[in-house]
Amino acid sequence: MSGSESLTPFIEKKQKGEEPTIIMDSREASSAKKIHSGLTEKGATVKTQMLEKGDYILSDQCAVERKTVNDFVYTLTRRFLFEQLFRLKDVYPKSLIVLEGYLPVIYKYSSIQPQAIWGAMFNLAKNGIAIVNTSNQKETVDFLYTAAKQEQIVEKRSAIVHAFKKCDTLSDSQVYFVASLPSIGREKATSILKSYQTPINALINIDDWEKAVHGLGPVITNRVKDVLNTPYKENTPEEEEKKENCQQAK
Repeated sequence: MSGSESLTPFIEKKQKGEEPTIIMDSREASSAKKIHSGLTEKGATVKTQMLEKGDYILSDQCAVERKTVNDFVYTLTRRFLFEQLFRLKDVYPKSLIVLEGYLPVIYKYSSIQPQAIWGAMFNLAKNGIAIVNTSNQKETVDFLYTAAKQEQIVEKRSAIVHAFKKCDTLSDSQVYFVASLPSIGREKATSILKSYQTPINALINIDDWEKAVHGLGPVITNRVKDVLNTPYKENTPEEEEKKENCQQAK
């Protein structure tokens, strides 16, 4: 589509009998039943299967990861959102994230500063991953349906599940390993490896991170130390339940 082309055809014209097919992750379908039923009611064909990455496949180039606002904030401190999305974008160039919920709620969190959340959004945007904010599941349904129609009916693309490469390069594996540590992510992992050359050398010298690597302060390094130095113990039933609730919020 050229930059001067009108958006009107995408919004107003609807060819009879032309409806998109959306591939939905089976775990997402279980936790977001209203989205599944909403897409079906609009006329979309919804196919569910276990997706290696992403929650919705809209075309051979477009995949969508859905996060509630609460889960997005939780992901910034506990999980690996950036790595997941960068890998998704490698295979689906037009990958994006749907951020569902009331965005100003980020100012009510005490454990993470709003600036960190805005910074994370900017980091995604500057790396070519768009963020679409919806208020609720109904709006998410409307967006997914419209986006799928643009990709498939207008752009003549098909929803296709691509395989993700299984064999990363050695440097990819090193970055992924370090990035998996709490609050590190891809960008900081790369800086750490440039400073210390190997992951094991970086871990041995973790006490020097604050001096050697820009952007690593005591909060982040202490979180990493806790993970590396705390003896392992199995989760309590309460912790397992909390983890399951967080995953379902995805």
